[in-house]
Amino acid sequence: MSFKVGQILTITGVPNPESTNFAINIGNSPDELALHMNPRFDAHGDNRAVVCNSYQGGSWCQEYRPEGFSFNQGEEFKITLPDQSEILFPNRPGAEKYNYFHFEGEVRIQGIEIK
Repeated sequence: MSFKVGQILTITGVPNPESTNFAINIGNSPDELALHMNPRFDAHGDNRAVVCNSYQGGSWCQEYRPEGFSFNQGEEFKITLPDQSEILFPNRPGAEKYNYFHFEGEVRIQGIEIK
């Protein structure tokens, strides 16, 4: 599965009722992430915050922390990128296609759709 620039990626899932945080990683490899999205209920010193970043050349780039937090423990969420997204994050690596998807933390991913 790959995700190309201009396509719409929709991810649906449910954080565990006791979830402290989870992460969605999209890129070319674990060492080259175009998007690391980390909703934090209560983790890493943050409470109800979303932290977005990129990982390039062995280092994290500058964090982006959008306003608002629309996730709830134990309740379904739906993330659609880039159209209809409330979180706008730049394609820092500038690649035309990404084929690495990794989900971590206390979440059950129910669906991934690419159009």
